[in-house]
Amino acid sequence: MPWVRYTKSVLASALTMTSPTESSPETQSSNPSAAEEAAPVAAEPPPSYVKLAMRNMVKKRAQSLFHFGLTATGLLALLIGLSYLTRS
Repeated sequence: MPWVRYTKSVLASALTMTSPTESSPETQSSNPSAAEEAAPVAAEPPPSYVKLAMRNMVKKRAQSLFHFGLTATGLLALLIGLSYLTRS
């Protein structure tokens, strides 16, 4: 998240009493992670939830099929149970 990186860099600069854009050699040597956090983030957007879900389904094929079977069986049982209860 870009705002988290900016917030961390602002907090790091506040602790060293410098502005967020100002960087001195002593600041960089004492806190090298702040310089890395201030670097711009790659332009590639994070993958969508659908893409992550599809990737997870391919990786865990057996578990996905098992859960699909449970869902299908439960839905079928629910529909059969409702049709039994509402028969005339």
